[in-house]
Amino acid sequence: MTADVLPRPARIAGLVFAGLLGALLVASVAAAAWIGLRGLAAYQHLRAAEATVREAVDSLDDPALASGLIADLARETGAARDLTGDPVWRAAEHLPWVGPQLAAVSTIAVAADDVAGDALAPLAEVASTFSLDQLRPVEGRIDTTMLHTIADSARVGADGVAAAAAAVDAIDETLLLAPVRSATAEVSDLLRTATTATDALARATVLLPPMLGTDGERDYLIVFQNNAEWRSLGGIVGAMAVVNAADGALQLVAQGSSSDFSRYDDPVLPLAEDVQAIYDTRPGRWVQNVTQVPDFSVAAPLAREMWLRETGQDVDGVIAMDPIALSYLLEATGPVALPTGDVLSADNAVQLLLNDVYLRYERPSDQDDFFAAAAATVFDAIAAGGVDPAQMVTALSRAGDERRLLLWSSVEAEQAELSGTTLAGGLPKTDDQTARFGVYLNDGTGSKMDYYVSAQTDLSWESCSLDGRGLATGEATLSLVLANTAPADAATSLPWYITGGGNFGVPAGTARTVAYVYLPEGYELTDAVLSLDKGFGGGTHDGRQVLSFGADLAPGESVTATISVRSPEPGAPTVVAEVTPTIDRSVPTSVVSHCPAP
Repeated sequence: MTADVLPRPARIAGLVFAGLLGALLVASVAAAAWIGLRGLAAYQHLRAAEATVREAVDSLDDPALASGLIADLARETGAARDLTGDPVWRAAEHLPWVGPQLAAVSTIAVAADDVAGDALAPLAEVASTFSLDQLRPVEGRIDTTMLHTIADSARVGADGVAAAAAAVDAIDETLLLAPVRSATAEVSDLLRTATTATDALARATVLLPPMLGTDGERDYLIVFQNNAEWRSLGGIVGAMAVVNAADGALQLVAQGSSSDFSRYDDPVLPLAEDVQAIYDTRPGRWVQNVTQVPDFSVAAPLAREMWLRETGQDVDGVIAMDPIALSYLLEATGPVALPTGDVLSADNAVQLLLNDVYLRYERPSDQDDFFAAAAATVFDAIAAGGVDPAQMVTALSRAGDERRLLLWSSVEAEQAELSGTTLAGGLPKTDDQTARFGVYLNDGTGSKMDYYVSAQTDLSWESCSLDGRGLATGEATLSLVLANTAPADAATSLPWYITGGGNFGVPAGTARTVAYVYLPEGYELTDAVLSLDKGFGGGTHDGRQVLSFGADLAPGESVTATISVRSPEPGAPTVVAEVTPTIDRSVPTSVVSHCPAP
């Protein structure tokens, strides 16, 4: 039956249906245009917010300016949130294909606005009346008033940024188009970085005042790790000092050297069975070996107990740092003149302290005197206020991020605040987002040959797939290459104190390294290959499988270890290797590989 002979009711129904369809099409086009225009405007506001963030980061040394920029940021993110939160936009989020893109944009807008308006704004408001210059020591004393003032706002800010980061991390990236997925990943990385930074600030406002002696005097043992002779956490404990903190005033009250310490017949503190199975009792019997265990919560109490036994002084905490961290501090103090006539600077500190001193002085006691003089001179420069506070914060942050600065407190509540941070120097921990290897290097030569040994660590995914939650299934491979770069005639051209002189059964010029590779928790070992004609040892430490191997490398020789693991189903989309900090500042102490998105 043709349309012109349809009964009248049917023709009327057809006209009504056609009208409704036309209206729906017009409404759909209008909605699409509405969403498109609002999306474009939201994008422009978010781009403006990004530019404001970069400007604010560059202005952190001027809190008043940074505060104003955060207010501008809140206006931009608030506008983006309004533009992506109306009923039409929300309804469109349930459509196939385009819906997930719109939902991702609105989630990012909400997260950005929560950070700018709720998390950072209160902190910026109180911080606008302060300057980092207030942290500059005056007559040896640091005023902690500012830290007390911003403590509550800092915690609110940190919690808010963490919540925003969690919201963006929950976006299902597998449903996103490449440009939206890329933008989402970029925002996620930014928020994770911001989470770390704001959490560090919140913890610092809680930790620093009491640790600086505002609630009573504190004494801290500072141990200087020597990266020319590797230990898991960096290097052997060499020079030591004790700093007293009283109401913000710092004073160097004692110095010592590892050569002054006894060799104990038994561990000074009990060592867990799994620790002894891997490292024997050496960490508990020699102060030079306490940092052999890659867990500062084990190493620090051992050093504290040994100091107590040798000096009778009971300290409240232990701080570890290496000459590379010291070089970062020298960027804030500027060069300092030593009693020897040397000028210690950020550029020459590593070479002077880890190599030149051994070429110049044959007697260990003279070397120790040089180290003590260098430490005291830098401390005096800082305590006297001869330091740029902004550069000091940058130096300490960099040293902490690279695990060249470690901190342990005997006060349980303070140690709880430190737990989980890079300053705590804990074992690598795997979670839903990140699987962590640990690559820990130890000298077996009894010398300073590690100044000439290079360590290169690489990570890669051999196969990987992501599920709808962004979690991964696949196989990751870690590669470690050690090489002896000493001159070919090292046995005769270098002093015995550097080569070891064959005292421990290792030929002069040869570098013996013992490496311990901690596998991510819950990951299955699928392959382990060593380029030498030998295999791996191993054990288990706190639930982590450990592979170990030793290598004797003559000048010019190298060894490669390749280890592969399979993730659980599902596993973390990112793998990280935490590596012993060496003398080479250009070699990262954390190596990262991401499971590639489809």
